[in-house]
Amino acid sequence: MMFGIYVGVVGLVIFQFVFILLQLKFFWKDHRKRLFSELPSVSVLVAARNEEVDLPDLLRSFERVDYPEDRIQFLFADDQSTDQTAEILKVWCAKSPNRIFLTIDSSQFRQYNKNGKANALAILGEKATGDYYFFTDADCEVSPNWIREGIGAFVGSIGLVIGITQVKATNLLEKFQEIDWWLTLGFVKVATDLGLHTTGLGNNMVISKVAYVQSEGFKQLPDCLTEDLEISRAIQREGFSIAHQASPDMLARTKPETSFSALLNQRKRWMSGVMTLPFYWKLILGFQVAYFLGLIGLLIVSPAFGLVLGIIKILLQAIFLMGFANKVRVKISWLSLLVFDFYNFNTTVLTILYYFWPSNTKWKSRIYP
Repeated sequence: MMFGIYVGVVGLVIFQFVFILLQLKFFWKDHRKRLFSELPSVSVLVAARNEEVDLPDLLRSFERVDYPEDRIQFLFADDQSTDQTAEILKVWCAKSPNRIFLTIDSSQFRQYNKNGKANALAILGEKATGDYYFFTDADCEVSPNWIREGIGAFVGSIGLVIGITQVKATNLLEKFQEIDWWLTLGFVKVATDLGLHTTGLGNNMVISKVAYVQSEGFKQLPDCLTEDLEISRAIQREGFSIAHQASPDMLARTKPETSFSALLNQRKRWMSGVMTLPFYWKLILGFQVAYFLGLIGLLIVSPAFGLVLGIIKILLQAIFLMGFANKVRVKISWLSLLVFDFYNFNTTVLTILYYFWPSNTKWKSRIYP
């Protein structure tokens, strides 16, 4: 009885990777279709809090963006930083009239949302004048063709376009985080191409002004720790669809979490969004956890059979991840992929335990219950 359950759970996850590999190979959607006789105006919105270390990299990447200066507006909000973030932004924004800097003062704190980032973006949204709103984080870097690639994906009923984000990895922990992001975004890409409701991506997404205004943007979101998920829901409720443009030009690079405790804090915050997902998403994600339990059971009951199935899953997963990353012209080492599941198992279990542990979530030097 238990042997059959173990085989069933492990087999379903293996079949899942066969399915998404077929999607990757034969049903991949490239959304670079729209051409403009005249380039539209765009606004780039960034909420920053205590980002003095990584912020200069983002600003340098903005200076390399290939888009007419008179058609692009940069909007920054300093969300009560205690480091040199505000000073860095003031100096950079003073160099051009299309760069606007705001400070979130105490009277504006939690004006629209208890989530500091959502609140700051809601305030920035009031100043945005572009036809398309681009969002990224202060610890990211974007590609030179980021703007052109993003606006080109808006066809039909699309109201929000997700980009692709790569973790800037230098050591083993960071490399595993990078692979984890590839795996998560790979699932999001497949689901989005299938027309399933997915999510926004706070550090790399574009929203049309029409969709933003109609959904009321970040102003009317419920209090949450995953504002990108909530705004994607608000936009979808208004009848707009989401596209995921995974391409080299829509690639942003973000910093990794530098310690395992910081990583668990990040995942605890993400789990708060996962717990609000529709049942079918919880079922899909639940099978990813159940796979490890099923595999352990098989390794105890039938070690050789369990080992064979485990190797098949690792190989299929590695082929999928390498194929997905290749679409964005990024290479992933085979060695990291082959041992990734050891990291994935431990991180998954600890994330679940930490989520249910009675403690608050720490994010951007603030405590959220």
